[in-house]
Amino acid sequence: MSDIQSYPSFLLENAVNQFAKLPGIGRKTALRLALHMLKQEKNDVDAFAQSILLLKNEVKYCKICKNISDNDVCQICSDVTRDSGLVCVVETIKEVMLIEHTGQYKGLYHVLGGVISPMDGIRPNDLEIDSLVKRVSEGGVREIVLALSTTMEGDTTAYYISKKLSEFDVTLTTIARGIAVGDELQYADELTLGRSIVNRVPYKN
Repeated sequence: MSDIQSYPSFLLENAVNQFAKLPGIGRKTALRLALHMLKQEKNDVDAFAQSILLLKNEVKYCKICKNISDNDVCQICSDVTRDSGLVCVVETIKEVMLIEHTGQYKGLYHVLGGVISPMDGIRPNDLEIDSLVKRVSEGGVREIVLALSTTMEGDTTAYYISKKLSEFDVTLTTIARGIAVGDELQYADELTLGRSIVNRVPYKN
């Protein structure tokens, strides 16, 4: 049943509806956020709205690793001090941020944009797997670190990638099982994740 009559203003209701679309935000929290914004100075609200518009309209995806960037090539890929022969394959941009925060990894990345999940309609062609294969085929990559979640979907994706890369002279490794089986990488604590990267092991199908 619609709760339109519980709002004194259609504009407030509309704002609540938009906030409630965000992940993890219920309608009570959405109302609190909308009322908070209403109390702010107009310049602050304008700056907030503009930052979201700029994020959506101006942000780019690195043409090398598919990480988000302000330029065609991200800061990590353009950093000459990084080990360009070492590429860590992750599901999303969040994992790049998590691994970077550990300070234990000095190579480059490749962001898949998810994992293979037939139940969710995500197929290999929906991910940045072909671009990874092309990247390896162009040479210069000696090791691929499969830093994917230890879920069935993550393992399926890792296996698929290993088959696609089997014809190339590249070492495949995976993060050490400090990450419990069935866990998603984003929920690992920093110390465990850092150790899992440093103590990576050869990938076995």
